[in-house]
Amino acid sequence: MKVIICGAGQVGYGIAERLSQEDNDVSVIDTSASLIARITETLDVRGYVGHGAHPDVLAKAGADQADMLIAVTLYDEINIVACEVAHALFNVPTKIARIRAQNYLLPEYSDLFSRDHMPIDVAISPEVEVGKMVLRRISFPGATDVVRFAEENIAMVAIECMEDCPVLNTPLHQLSQLFPDLMATVTGIYRNGRLSVAHSNDQLLVGDLAYVICQKDHARRTLGLFGHEEQEAARIVIAGGGNIGYFVCRAIEQMQPKTRIKIIENDRARAVAISEQLRNAIVLHGSALDQNILQQADIQDAELMVTLTNSDQTNILAAAMAKRLGCQSTMALLNDPSMQELTTAVGIDAHINPRAVTISRVLQHVRKGRILSVYAVQKGAAEVIEAEALETSPLVGIPFRDLHLPAGVRIGAVYRDKKVLRPDGDLKIKAKDRVVLFATAAAVKDVEQMFRVSIQFF
Repeated sequence: MKVIICGAGQVGYGIAERLSQEDNDVSVIDTSASLIARITETLDVRGYVGHGAHPDVLAKAGADQADMLIAVTLYDEINIVACEVAHALFNVPTKIARIRAQNYLLPEYSDLFSRDHMPIDVAISPEVEVGKMVLRRISFPGATDVVRFAEENIAMVAIECMEDCPVLNTPLHQLSQLFPDLMATVTGIYRNGRLSVAHSNDQLLVGDLAYVICQKDHARRTLGLFGHEEQEAARIVIAGGGNIGYFVCRAIEQMQPKTRIKIIENDRARAVAISEQLRNAIVLHGSALDQNILQQADIQDAELMVTLTNSDQTNILAAAMAKRLGCQSTMALLNDPSMQELTTAVGIDAHINPRAVTISRVLQHVRKGRILSVYAVQKGAAEVIEAEALETSPLVGIPFRDLHLPAGVRIGAVYRDKKVLRPDGDLKIKAKDRVVLFATAAAVKDVEQMFRVSIQFF
């Protein structure tokens, strides 16, 4: 596939890295010569210095032969115009744009991004996606990661196995026998820096990170089974009242009105604006790195501090200060992957990687076959994939015990007629079933083949 990426920043670099590893023909455009030099020196991609929305620059990058354009510059309007030019002049089949301003995404303007208006096939809002992830992590405090699939009826929960985990040293197939009514399947294990697909005879050890696919309503019980009984925070302090902080706070006000929230925002005008729009949250104007401001926010009584500013350094330091001042738990938003390795050393309990969210959304549209949703884990070492089975799929009609799945693939759940089914030996996948599975990076091509649209289908 030939792909053009407009924007060589953190997100653009991450997408280019992933797509080039999969042998796609990738070209990257950016106005910064230093960013283009960095990306071409470290990745197998072509780089072009120029404006991503200018026709001559797109032409140089080979837009007339491109299968996809991904516009992820810092500016919405450049991303929008790049997609329009790619459509009007070069007839690029698939156009993806990162849209940060929420005004473009209001429900009343839902048909704005369509072929009749602005020809953008997929509009990705990192702020909304990251905000939803923060909310999921707040709702399930014992989880390292939480993502939902199949109309939000199935969850992938990443759970760290601590010393008091009750299911340690137990073959996984015994868990199904011990808890027959629990709709949960361990599909992947991250151990000592290596990620692998789980097998029925595997056992979990202290320090493992287990990737469990379960029915959404069974997620809390699953966490409890692994020894995580942490309660959802009722007193939360948020650092940063930007798009993400405001989205998270407003959602909590609507869904959990009894939760007490305080927001620290450094920009006075922004602090005033959000204080007028929020009903119950207390907005404090000041720096999250100011100990006096943290004390005004009663950080010593807070159960959770979430740092969502635009600066990774601020997010790390504010979270570390909050922990030192008595906050029970902390969560930080970190864009730079190298910063994520510092979290444990400074006592931060959890971190959110916004780049992973955006890259996962892009991969969903790069994948061939009836792939409905994709979420990359451990820097792309594996993917949790939701796919729709077709009549011609090799999975259909065969009992699970007789399925010969490729190495590196484990099915976690099947969604049929609004019901979640746990895979057992007798279950047969039917056409139109949604299958949620865990696949290593090496096995993704096999998954695409399993759910491809065969010529016999037509």
